[in-house]
Amino acid sequence: MSLPPLTLYLAAPRGFCAGVDRAIKIVEMALEKWGAPVYVRHEIVHNKYVVDSLRDKGAVFVEELEECPPDRPVIFSAHGVPKAVPAEAAAREMVYVDATCPLVSKVHIEAARHSENGLQMIMIGHAGHPETVGTMGQLPDGEVLLVETPEDVDHVEVRDPDRLAFVTQTTLSLDDTAEIVAALRQRFPNIIGPHKEDICYATTNRQEAVKAMAPECDALLVVGAPNSSNSKRLVEVGARAGCRYAQLVQRAADIDWRALEGIGSIGITAGASAPEILIDEVIDAFRTRYDVTVETVTTAEENVEFKVPRVLREPA
Repeated sequence: MSLPPLTLYLAAPRGFCAGVDRAIKIVEMALEKWGAPVYVRHEIVHNKYVVDSLRDKGAVFVEELEECPPDRPVIFSAHGVPKAVPAEAAAREMVYVDATCPLVSKVHIEAARHSENGLQMIMIGHAGHPETVGTMGQLPDGEVLLVETPEDVDHVEVRDPDRLAFVTQTTLSLDDTAEIVAALRQRFPNIIGPHKEDICYATTNRQEAVKAMAPECDALLVVGAPNSSNSKRLVEVGARAGCRYAQLVQRAADIDWRALEGIGSIGITAGASAPEILIDEVIDAFRTRYDVTVETVTTAEENVEFKVPRVLREPA
């Protein structure tokens, strides 16, 4: 029996970004340098496959520093941590390596600089997300106010409306963030924004690729984890751009084949913490059910690379 035809649009860029790649390398190099176990505070990146793979190699994932013994190295995740965390590690004389994405660190530096100039900060981000917690934790309580929606801007209570600056989480929806920034500028005309957009290049590029291919697709699958902010934003961007069915899947086993009955085209992309092996797995699953023609939709070329910390580049 012949298989039904299906055009599969593959987004480029997709999957791993430079910050995720660097964070994973840091854990692997730490295991090589110090041996197992190496402790990691929070998931190094938000992807179960990646975390399980590193756990198999000897990484131990914990949520708080107090769960780590003082005589073993600890790594801080790519999302960043509040200032109090490395301070506590230093007080306990622990060996620690900071795997915070350099683009997140840039936001931390920005916030600190504005605070030194006497400005109160407003952060656009998602409450409880580790990146938001880490960025807000760079400054004392009350110095960073969180807004998640344009409506939040109406209710935020500031110390001085003329002495404000804002930063954003790096993995937000470009369109949603633009609406919140517009609301901030309308209510606080003198608010200072970042010199360069805080939303990172990888988040931007993956969203633009989805926007480009969405009009051609009957459906969109985003390979990523349910706790991955940038992956969830890709689903939302696809739906907003016209995909009647946009779904997040962690693995091929999560695909709802019934929901895809009768489709003639599908877009595939992946969040910045999803490895290519999972994308290949999803494509192979479609090949078993359809006569697949793959078309790559390229909207940007990425060649960014971040160095790992010096302590891991020295001889063990």
